[in-house]
Amino acid sequence: MNIVQSQEKRTAGRKATITRDDIIAAAMRLVGPNRSVSSLSLREITREAGIAPNSFYRHFDNTEALAISAIELAGSTLRTLIKEARFRTSEMNKGIVRMSVETFIHQLYSDGQYLPLLLREGIVGSDRFKKAVRKQLAYFEQELADDLQAIALKTGKVPHRPDLVATAITRLVFSMGADALDTSVEHHQTLIDDMVTTIKIIITGAHVIEHNKELLK
Repeated sequence: MNIVQSQEKRTAGRKATITRDDIIAAAMRLVGPNRSVSSLSLREITREAGIAPNSFYRHFDNTEALAISAIELAGSTLRTLIKEARFRTSEMNKGIVRMSVETFIHQLYSDGQYLPLLLREGIVGSDRFKKAVRKQLAYFEQELADDLQAIALKTGKVPHRPDLVATAITRLVFSMGADALDTSVEHHQTLIDDMVTTIKIIITGAHVIEHNKELLK
């Protein structure tokens, strides 16, 4: 075997160029219901991505940095999907709450594995991973609070403390979403119905309190 053939053999299957998103996507293909992103080794990730370790280090300092980036991408992607779902409520003939919840739960078994990553690392991840997940939850809460205030301006119906309402809804949805990870798909519709009902109870209660603050005493 000559030198050229030897070099070709070593580089077979490896990509000439690769992006950060390509490496994250490779890592996401390796995680699953019982596999945390923190458990992935550099060798596994680079083999799945079809790159050499040196190529990995051009984009990330270590596998922990990759995991943080994956959590950030998961959060931003999920927020975008839910926001798009809200705009489709009229054409799907569904309420904004139900459409948002359905989109959220359906991400449990999507190819991207974004929601399972957030739910899993928020519970069993390292302290740094949990902090990264909490940061993403804060983004969800802020966007939801902004939406609640925008709806209030249009309808003239202002809920009490939209920020607390947004926090309660976000924590509820992610908590019930974590439960759904261990629930069969057949039970997800019941879970969606329960989530929609509970969210509406929270919102209705916030409107009632706004007009009767004596209830807070």
